[in-house]
Amino acid sequence: MLELKLIVCPVDFSEFSVRAYRHALSLAEHYRAKLLALHAVELYRHPALGFAASASLYDEACEALCENGRQQLHEFVENHTHKGIQPQMVVTKGMAADVILSVAQAHEADVIVMGTHGRRGFDRLMLGSVTDRVMRTAPCPVLVVGKSPHDSAATGEEQGRIHRLIRILFCADFSQDSEQALKYALSAREEYDAELTLL
Repeated sequence: MLELKLIVCPVDFSEFSVRAYRHALSLAEHYRAKLLALHAVELYRHPALGFAASASLYDEACEALCENGRQQLHEFVENHTHKGIQPQMVVTKGMAADVILSVAQAHEADVIVMGTHGRRGFDRLMLGSVTDRVMRTAPCPVLVVGKSPHDSAATGEEQGRIHRLIRILFCADFSQDSEQALKYALSAREEYDAELTLL
């Protein structure tokens, strides 16, 4: 049986992270696991920091950005968390992928639940994919939540809805990683009484 004790959910305040957060909440509720909401403050995204006149002004600007991140994360959690779950909130500086990987490792996460912006082509080439890097190098399984097939914005009804796994598609390449993933797929199939397709 699948056992989840700690779920890490990175939050960038986009609609994609709202969807991922709702899935993380459902998993936390189902498995009675702890939930850690994580926000990375990426300083390189704030070019004005490069013009700080002194080290003390730079430090002040960095702390102001982190404080803003903490406030935004607090509001996000308050607006999107249903009763019964008290997530731990962590805000730290650094490149998003590095922060997610190091926090997951330091806290011994059982799963990372994160959204994907689904960029393709030139955007993906230029911007890279945080989700892609995390999936390839994470110390634990990663559940990636994509765009809803129904619409681009979540409705009020959807907000409190429990997400259940109904259909699981398991893709095998017969590698050792594939064998490990199959254990999760079989366990989730049993846990949720879901339909499992092997490809």
